[in-house]
Amino acid sequence: MYGTVVSTERLTPHLVRVVLGGEGLTDFQDPQFADSYVNAFFLPEGARYQPPFEDEATRDLPRDQRPYPRRYTVRAWDRERRELTIDFVVHGEVGYAGRWALHARPGDRLQLRGPAGDYSPPADVDAVLLVGDESALPAIAACAEQVRDGMPVRAVIEVEDADEEVELTSPGALEVHFVHRGGAQDEESLTRLLADAVAALPRLEGVVTAFVHGEAESIRAVGHALRDGGLASREHVSLSPYWRRGLTDEGWRSVKRDWVRRLQGEMA
Repeated sequence: MYGTVVSTERLTPHLVRVVLGGEGLTDFQDPQFADSYVNAFFLPEGARYQPPFEDEATRDLPRDQRPYPRRYTVRAWDRERRELTIDFVVHGEVGYAGRWALHARPGDRLQLRGPAGDYSPPADVDAVLLVGDESALPAIAACAEQVRDGMPVRAVIEVEDADEEVELTSPGALEVHFVHRGGAQDEESLTRLLADAVAALPRLEGVVTAFVHGEAESIRAVGHALRDGGLASREHVSLSPYWRRGLTDEGWRSVKRDWVRRLQGEMA
């Protein structure tokens, strides 16, 4: 399965929206979760193949010639137009996915697999807490849009500065708090930025579901703050580290499983 670029839009200095359509999405299934995702496959420089390609045909190639898989949130799916929207965090020429999004033009193709997912804000809770950085912003935005009318929804989002803020919408009673990491003085304060912001806000009433995704050490600190402050019970917390400061994508993928296992032990 593949999508063909229909349009691109620079939402902020570091966030690019890509809309994919075309016949390659004819069999794309409606996402079943608010936080649904696709696996996208980015080609190395000089690749002698283009989407669509057979996975089996690339598995015996040398590592540096195989596609690089990356998981991205389904920001929106338009069933009638058969168009898929994905928002990419970009940092210039760094990273296969960000570099592709930065240079994507109408007609370009992107190989995909999915969608899959496992989280939607439960309908039977009293409030929703959404926490993360830019990497989790598309999922946070999608979750905020899929709550019941009037439900209290609080989003706490870490970005570099005011230029990186985007507008969120929700049928719920939404409050959004952007935290700027540009003012962090050291590594420890940067890691605790989101956790301290969450702990400083007035307590949400009733049963709270918490969706906490983003940089590994930051979401660990938020998870501890939720547990220690009794702000959300364990069964209502979704913690997922998308990346880890100081590691490349490949470096993080090589240690992520063990890291997640340790975090689950800490939160038990």
